[in-house]
Amino acid sequence: MKVLITGATGNVGTSVLRALADEPQVEEILAIARRPPAADFPRTRFLAADILEADLEAQFAGADAVIHLAWLIQPGRDESITYRVNVVGSERVFAAAARARVGALIYASSIGAYSPGPKDRPVDESWPTAGVPSSFYSRHKVAVERRLDRLEREHPELRVVRMRPALIFKAEAATEIRRLFAGPLLPNWLLRPGLVPLIPEVPGLRFQVVHSLDVGEAYRRALLSDVRGAFNLAAEPPLDARELAEVFSARTLRLPSAALRATAALAYRLRLSPTEPGWLDMALAVPLIDCARARAELGWQPRHAATDTLRELLGALRRGTDYPTPPLARGTSGPLRVRELLSGLGARG
Repeated sequence: MKVLITGATGNVGTSVLRALADEPQVEEILAIARRPPAADFPRTRFLAADILEADLEAQFAGADAVIHLAWLIQPGRDESITYRVNVVGSERVFAAAARARVGALIYASSIGAYSPGPKDRPVDESWPTAGVPSSFYSRHKVAVERRLDRLEREHPELRVVRMRPALIFKAEAATEIRRLFAGPLLPNWLLRPGLVPLIPEVPGLRFQVVHSLDVGEAYRRALLSDVRGAFNLAAEPPLDARELAEVFSARTLRLPSAALRATAALAYRLRLSPTEPGWLDMALAVPLIDCARARAELGWQPRHAATDTLRELLGALRRGTDYPTPPLARGTSGPLRVRELLSGLGARG
């Protein structure tokens, strides 16, 4: 089996490559990334290419499956750039996969595609995917889901799978996660338990996470099966202020959601943070997700509990853990995080 992966050097991409490393049914992997890594992966050949410019159909020729992971989270202050990569780039990948007659297309959607929903019970994959309009990330995920709907109607012979994971963490992605969501002004040492005195307890702030290696395994299982459609991916338990307070050895402080959003918006406006407040809106709005379909049809079960995954990430953030691929490497931030500062905290990728 020949597999092609876009965005193979990121948080999820490196986990998919690890999941496929010892898979005997996969004979060849072509990994497309704008910046090839120094790291080597078994049976993997890297191609330096941009999904907006490359002749994708030529590269996809002869592939049995395409796993589409390429996505931009930053620059959050210039949606014209992220939209072109996320939506237009995905359109090019889908069209090329159809023209090249690949057998399967597995796409990295997200819990962020879901419409606002309940926090007291999980929903399955039939929950509406109209997203959270104030989040550009959510809007882009919804736009790509609609393009997948059209692709499935026009090309029923193409097996399409949509993964909809919760927040995805692993130790090796810690430097990238800090760079994308916290920015250069957050000192690593502050994330030690006992140093954060208060955790805001906000109505609706209840969310799920999943370990990146567990997500990689889900992709492997979807690749080797004949399943179609959407799959939720999350680990237990859902996290809220009380779980966070336990992890940080802190106390909770009740806070209206409007106050937390105003603080996030002010930090973004003052360029103290690269994270636009739509991310908070999405966290407060999206429902809890049920993963029964992934368990039943993929035989998938996360090996890492949500609280363990969060602790792993926080420990890695304190240590400045990274990985030798361009998106995950510490060198991408520059000495003393100077490249992050020069980027305008989210103004450029």
